[in-house]
Amino acid sequence: MTVEPGVRVGQQQSDATVIERSWDEPEAFAVLFDRHAESVHRYAARRLGTDVADDLMAETFAIAFQRRHRYNSERADARPWLFGIATNLVGRHRRAEARRFKALAKLPADDAPGQHDGVADQVAARVSAHGVRRELAGALSRLSARNRDVLLLVAWGDLSYEEAASALDVPVGTVRSRMHRARSTLREALGGSDPTAFREESSHE
Repeated sequence: MTVEPGVRVGQQQSDATVIERSWDEPEAFAVLFDRHAESVHRYAARRLGTDVADDLMAETFAIAFQRRHRYNSERADARPWLFGIATNLVGRHRRAEARRFKALAKLPADDAPGQHDGVADQVAARVSAHGVRRELAGALSRLSARNRDVLLLVAWGDLSYEEAASALDVPVGTVRSRMHRARSTLREALGGSDPTAFREESSHE
């Protein structure tokens, strides 16, 4: 069964419709939380750790609720909007995020914590180099904030380039150029392996 973006099986209303409904029925906004809170929390935890993720996820939805009257109802799927809010909140923790990746880069490969899913696990599945997770974490810490945002929205937020552009409110060409720079940095750090090839195949260029 094919499900349109922003629509879940058994739920006929798109995210946009739910948001519009919440204008007059604020309690309806809980549907949006039920649909997307888990993915927003997972994204926040990967970037900043579980200690921060709970608060960041809650604040993301609090801000979204406050701004729901400004939502562009032509966009059926609210994920890019929510991930954009979450990414802006991550921006308040830039130093903490960089410290986190630097700390992970120093861990022995076999001692990496369970947070290494997403990109790291995808890379580990494609290349057999020992310690690739450490190398990846170190490379992520060296990326500029803008390039890291784009890379992780695509890789960990599972957004297309167009959706990432919407989340960050930048042209899709800007997303492509930032992604290219981020991939080049990571490819060099991983000895030529492309850590985003798995996602590239399904991105809309």
